[in-house]
Amino acid sequence: MVDLIILGGGPAGYHAAGLAANGGLKTLLFEKRAVGGVCLNEGCIPSKALLYSAKVYDICNGGGKKYGVTCDNPLLDYAAAVRRKDKVVKKLTAGIEATLKQAGVEIVRETAVIAGRTDGGFEVQAGGTAYQAKALLICTGSEPVLPPVKGAGDAMTNREILSLTQAPETLAVIGGGVIGLEMASLFNSAGSKVTVYEMTDKIAGPFDREISEELQRIYEKKGVVFYLNTAVADVAELGAEKTLVSVGRKPVIDGLGLDAIGVHTERGAVVTDEQMKTSVPGVFAAGDVNGKSMLAHTAYREAEVAVNNIVGAIISRPQMTDCLRAADSRPYVDRMNYSAIPSVIYTNPEAAGIGETLESAKAKGFDARETRLPMQYSGRFMAENEGGTGLCKLVWQDGRLIGAHLLGNPASEIISTLSAILYREMSLEQIKKIVFPHPTVAEIIKEAVFHA
Repeated sequence: MVDLIILGGGPAGYHAAGLAANGGLKTLLFEKRAVGGVCLNEGCIPSKALLYSAKVYDICNGGGKKYGVTCDNPLLDYAAAVRRKDKVVKKLTAGIEATLKQAGVEIVRETAVIAGRTDGGFEVQAGGTAYQAKALLICTGSEPVLPPVKGAGDAMTNREILSLTQAPETLAVIGGGVIGLEMASLFNSAGSKVTVYEMTDKIAGPFDREISEELQRIYEKKGVVFYLNTAVADVAELGAEKTLVSVGRKPVIDGLGLDAIGVHTERGAVVTDEQMKTSVPGVFAAGDVNGKSMLAHTAYREAEVAVNNIVGAIISRPQMTDCLRAADSRPYVDRMNYSAIPSVIYTNPEAAGIGETLESAKAKGFDARETRLPMQYSGRFMAENEGGTGLCKLVWQDGRLIGAHLLGNPASEIISTLSAILYREMSLEQIKKIVFPHPTVAEIIKEAVFHA
């Protein structure tokens, strides 16, 4: 019997495996496909590699003129960009596997099914072999939702579209959320005629409405066509060479054997508390499988919370490593906080947000107000974004920041500072005392704070 069995090798699973092994737990990780999960193999990393190739091409293809740089006859070799993407993914997956091996994690390349309880733990079956563990951590991730649209089963999801070796002449995107917008951006740069169909009255899901509308205007100028409040009935009627379906994701729980031990689920997701515990003592879940915040960085933190609590429960206090040891003899408790989880859209320009928008805060009855400042108040932004549109919006309640929303490069890098501010629940006066390096685009935070 081992200490911990982890089902799924995505961001939550592989991160948890490394932490658990380094924390002194004998750990088995089951992953039937490539370690790294959807994020590393079919999502976050490969899409960003391709989007960066597109960004470089945009600069060469006339975008550099406003900076005094001219390129003659630039070419986006899409197949070469895909080969680079594959090389990046291969290097990162190899690095993760090497790190896990060094930590002492055993990786089992099989589909695992929970068989039931044993004395002092649980049994998992995989490849005709039974394995026992004191604790289970479910990290099976998510998969694309296919809408009730005729022909949707023949359309592409994020997996297939990132495997294309050439850009289609025309691309229809069903769903104007993060994935749909990033792929619209990529293939617009690659020369495809892109049309986005969105059921609601705005793109970018829960993102700030003003930022969503401005991002739409930017891409309309680039040639992307948007149809809002539009439900697609038949993929064939769209008349596109390729169609991407990106209307959301759902947890992967079917066939795991959750019923064998009575793990409670709701709306197709494993129910977890703030310690990542399920309804069954000794069984935890982290990542997309709990349906709470389907983002890789959320999965990392959930994995940390789960492992910290598992280690505290299994290993006696003197045996625990310094990084996991509590200050007293009480059981170690770590808790998940979902109030400071940032989201990013890696378009060009980028958009990022965290916490409440003014609209969502008002809907909840908060006495909230907003500070709105153009990114042009940052000298670094002006130096590097000639003619670019940018916006910083901070949402306040009782002198504390409860939300922040950005449009402009590099929003993805700036948002982490705002995440720390929200997590620490810093007051307006405390934020004013933060010293930002000059010149940086992140100084827009300080500018906005002094305009609050």
